[in-house]
Amino acid sequence: MTFLRPQPFIKMATGKILEGVFAINKPIGISSAQVIRDCQNFFDPSAKFAPLLEQERQLRETESKYQKNRRRPIKRKIQTKIGHGGTLDPLAGGVLILGIGKGTKSLQQFLLCTKTYETVVVFGASTDTYDRLGKIIKKGDYSNLTRDAVEKALEPFRGKFRQMPPLYSSLKMAGKPLYEYAREGKPIPREIETREVEVSHLEMVEWYEPGTHKHYWPDEEAGQAEKNVAQSVWRVAKAQEDGGEGDAAKAAEEESKALKDFNSKKRAAEEAVDGLVSEETRAAKRVKNEEGNPEEPLMSGALDGKKEKRHKPPKGRGSDLVPVRPDDAPAPWEGKGPPAVKIRMTVTSGFYVRSLCHDLGEKLGCGAMMAELARTRQGQFTLGGANCLEYDDLLRGEEVWGPKVESMLDKWNARPGEIQEPTVENGGLKAESTPEVAKAEEAPAKEEEKCDEPMPEAKEEPMAAAA
Repeated sequence: MTFLRPQPFIKMATGKILEGVFAINKPIGISSAQVIRDCQNFFDPSAKFAPLLEQERQLRETESKYQKNRRRPIKRKIQTKIGHGGTLDPLAGGVLILGIGKGTKSLQQFLLCTKTYETVVVFGASTDTYDRLGKIIKKGDYSNLTRDAVEKALEPFRGKFRQMPPLYSSLKMAGKPLYEYAREGKPIPREIETREVEVSHLEMVEWYEPGTHKHYWPDEEAGQAEKNVAQSVWRVAKAQEDGGEGDAAKAAEEESKALKDFNSKKRAAEEAVDGLVSEETRAAKRVKNEEGNPEEPLMSGALDGKKEKRHKPPKGRGSDLVPVRPDDAPAPWEGKGPPAVKIRMTVTSGFYVRSLCHDLGEKLGCGAMMAELARTRQGQFTLGGANCLEYDDLLRGEEVWGPKVESMLDKWNARPGEIQEPTVENGGLKAESTPEVAKAEEAPAKEEEKCDEPMPEAKEEPMAAAA
């Protein structure tokens, strides 16, 4: 005779359970994971999310002792369950898709949809991270660069082509992120594989003449070890682009040999990365301190008559990651400096905007880097649209963000699991959209996804920009 173990009775939470998918306008300077923590700080003490938290609490009570012990201490705290559908690095702002509760099960599909970006490219120098937060690897002559030349150079980046991911990315090789090889000044164990991407729409939005913009190069130059690693990757990429796999292997072998010779000068290499190591150590200590002293949730703000009570979330390890250049800081060049350009593009999953900026500079022979990045659309979520919450609304209190978030989740639940992609016609995006339903993964999306990220925070998602 088989005895069935009686199942514990679960009392259903009372009240409307808010869950689903919406988007938020992520500010520049904070990580995507920090946005999640900020939202939890506002949502956890809110009465609107009390039924969702109560439901989670009741489910936890039914767990076995083994299940409870498997949870890490930091995960034992009952919080609003939130994940994101494709990260944005700290330098990038714009549409960040968030899933709440069961909505996290639909996030995986957003990694596969198209995205629209606007980026500013500044010419005249290339960096190890392909953006303005890195260190300068080389500089080039931009004195004869014109708008027409840039327009012509953009042409090969339309349609389908193979793209080389940046060295400073979250991609792994032999179980190790690529940025760690760059940090340590070590050669990569094999060449980085290119990937096929597609740009369905690419246009120049604005041209900035020299002296008319404030997009600057970084002040710091890379050490010799970092330059060697970056140069080796670029040479291999060039050989692959020219179609010679044997040449690529030969280039990689030559560069590996050159790097071994350089490593004999160990002291110089260590000095080049000392700053990075110390920064990582300090960041790790901050993480430990924060985990040992969990932050108290914020009380929801409210409007007090005409005067707003603004409640800023506590600073986390993912806050203030992009340094602000002082207005009185001297320009890193003589004279008016280089031109810059703003570009708008619609791309497929796996596309690296930073790589496009870098490759554009290589094609023009003067070097280039990404200075700004904004994701203006992902799937049906658009910046400034009715389904994208302004981050500043969180600071204005629950009376402001509460009705908006509830309305956005209701809209999602009316058509759950459906991605609506705009169609491309005559080089532009149509106002109408065609639904494209993708299969959602059953597992909740993790806080860290493959993305365009230049430098990781310690024990945090990696950081730079894009799809």
